[in-house]
Amino acid sequence: MGLLLDSFWRAVAYCLHPRVIVLSLLPLLVMGAVALGLGWLFWAQAVDAVFRWLEASSLISQVGGWLQGMGLGNLRTVVAPLVVIFLATPVIVVGVLLVVAALMTPAMVRLVAARRFPQLEQRHGGSMLASIAWSLGSTLLALVALVASIPLWLIPPLVLLLPPLIWGWLTYRVMTFDALADHASADERREVLRRHRMPLLGIGILTGYLGAAPGIVWASGALFAAAFVILVPIAIWIYTVVFAFSSLWFAHYCLAALEQLRAAVPPPPGPVAPPPLALRDVQAP
Repeated sequence: MGLLLDSFWRAVAYCLHPRVIVLSLLPLLVMGAVALGLGWLFWAQAVDAVFRWLEASSLISQVGGWLQGMGLGNLRTVVAPLVVIFLATPVIVVGVLLVVAALMTPAMVRLVAARRFPQLEQRHGGSMLASIAWSLGSTLLALVALVASIPLWLIPPLVLLLPPLIWGWLTYRVMTFDALADHASADERREVLRRHRMPLLGIGILTGYLGAAPGIVWASGALFAAAFVILVPIAIWIYTVVFAFSSLWFAHYCLAALEQLRAAVPPPPGPVAPPPLALRDVQAP
């Protein structure tokens, strides 16, 4: 618990570092340009398609009439944009996570290592290709789990539990690998994961709940369409800050755990020096 809290407060402090603030703008520029470009090209078509699909359902049409009677607008301006945003949000979240892992996490780990662990040896147990393969494989599994769990979201408690758990597991998998890729060997990385699996998964779940905060911004963008172009970059930047904080938290925790692991392992024995030669063993010529 001490290592968990210590790494948490250090990650919070590092978020105020000028280098971290500047680096947080890179994923914002990349994902903001992608999201706004796709929205410019496909937003109207996506809303129209969802609107036609909703109109084909008698139950949804009744709900739309109820919303209109309550003064909340017609089906096109309320429900259809929300459905499009609901479907697009997982894709944007995963995209931001991967961009942060590619552009920010290595820099965050180098920053933490240089300032806090300058003597920690780099054993390069994970290559760039291995990191990409690990991230893509974990992302695919998370998306499959997310899609498979959608029917369970109709049960009120589960909708508040399953998505953060899935995002937390994905964040834990991606961030832990990247945090240890340069400094730990493959065996050391597996040992750190074995010893600290639950605290690391807990960090991922907590940051997964933090990642739910931009959902308020998405909903505001649907209800106030005139400000949607402004709210999308704000939401993406919040995702970026959350994932940057999580990468710093994982970096502090994992490197400290690696340092403790190496300190607990005795150094390999060196060559045994011969015993000193006693005078009685020296024979006179």
